[in-house]
Amino acid sequence: MRPRLKFELDLEHLPTDVELLHTLIRDFAAAYDRLAHQMLEARRRQYGRKAETISEAQLGLFEKQIADRLAALPDLPPKPEVKKDPPKRHGRRIPAANLPTVHEHFDLPEGERFCPGCHAGLKMIGPESRRVLDVIPPKYFVRVQTRNKWACPDCGEGVVTVAFPELPVPKGLATASLLAHVVTNKFTDHQPLYRQSMIFGRHGLDISRSTLDDWVAETAYLLEPLHALMKEMVLASKVIHSDDTVIAVLEGGKRRSRPVKKKARIGRFWTWVGDGDHPYTVFTYSPSRKQEWPVQFLKGWKGYLQADAYPGYHPLYKSGVKEVACNAHARRKFDECLILEPEKAGAALAYYSRLYEIEARYRGRPPEEIAAARQMYSAPLMADFRNWLELQAAMALPKSAWAKALGYALRHWQGLTAYLEDGCLKIDNNAAENALRPIALGRKNYLFVGSDEGGYRAAILYSIIVSCKRHGIEPFDYLKDVLGKIGNWPARRLGELLPHVWKAERQEGGPLAA
Repeated sequence: MRPRLKFELDLEHLPTDVELLHTLIRDFAAAYDRLAHQMLEARRRQYGRKAETISEAQLGLFEKQIADRLAALPDLPPKPEVKKDPPKRHGRRIPAANLPTVHEHFDLPEGERFCPGCHAGLKMIGPESRRVLDVIPPKYFVRVQTRNKWACPDCGEGVVTVAFPELPVPKGLATASLLAHVVTNKFTDHQPLYRQSMIFGRHGLDISRSTLDDWVAETAYLLEPLHALMKEMVLASKVIHSDDTVIAVLEGGKRRSRPVKKKARIGRFWTWVGDGDHPYTVFTYSPSRKQEWPVQFLKGWKGYLQADAYPGYHPLYKSGVKEVACNAHARRKFDECLILEPEKAGAALAYYSRLYEIEARYRGRPPEEIAAARQMYSAPLMADFRNWLELQAAMALPKSAWAKALGYALRHWQGLTAYLEDGCLKIDNNAAENALRPIALGRKNYLFVGSDEGGYRAAILYSIIVSCKRHGIEPFDYLKDVLGKIGNWPARRLGELLPHVWKAERQEGGPLAA
């Protein structure tokens, strides 16, 4: 497809006006730059490096270009000494000491305990041991539960018996352990339900994909109150990180008793990452990317929202939510220009290298100390960076990739520098992007959700799984325990089943009881 130009060039009748020719040349140069950038970026994504990294040697060359500008800025304090972990051992690894151990003993039969040379009797000189790893594949079994019935021998009335343990799904076949197994396999290990059905079949179980889908739906329904409580925890945060990603949604069914071919449309998963005082990550699903969905989730909330430049957040900013933009997004656009504009893009990356170095040196410090360091070191650097960007923008070729990178940074400058005012804020939105990784990995395997309801259920279960990981909890252990209780758990004590409370109870050695 031909690039669109301001002027259509007639090769048979070339213009002679110098000003018009200059305009045509600039227009052609911009179109060439744009197409060359698209081609090189496509080749890099397909064949080149994926990580947005740059070697220290390259950065050293680029920093020399801005050395004079940075000379007037305050010097960074000396880098603190970091204790390095001992080097990892090479060769065979020793099995973990916390694994269950099974002892086996091997010995010579009595008839072979003689010397092969002189035939004298052998004497034991000591044992020799080795450690090896072994595995027992998952075993599925039927648990037959029997109870005795008691009745009065005189009147024959008043039959009494003990109640069977409650199942998560009434009148169902799956125990809490099996439901936890299916959910963990799909939402932690990214095993689609059709693949799990095949695995069950290899073990002799005939469990259809539709049955597994029903089990996942029932599990999400049971955990829905916990999802709502996690949402309240996130909304109590001072800072929330947000991002979204796409998911294919199937549509179809029957029309006049004839099957209709299913077509995929695009739905959205949103992530909402609470701050350190409210360490929960909540996912929501929406059938579109309309602004009503983030506005609905954050309705009435006031605080710092760290997100990308999606225009749908603007009503929130107008209502009092404070915008914090993502410097990783701005840096990424300069990184994409590194092939066509190595010197200029490299200088921009050198600025960001210095900014991220400041963040690394003060990571983990109290928020007040981080804010003071940013005002002393980062704020002057950002001010000089903006002056440099404005100078480059005045000389950049319009509509080129380099001009777009400069324009993005300058348009969102207020949000990009907002992190300087509070030590609780981050320089980028990587927390939300990292939270979306399980969904990105999962959709490579299960490809789509079957309906909007399926997307809603997946959001609930992803919230539970990712929040468990954030608290250092094994998702299977948590789900197995909670699914066995939540059906009869008092609503007023629902907070006791949140992952951080659940974990604290087990560390103290006392399991929760309904």
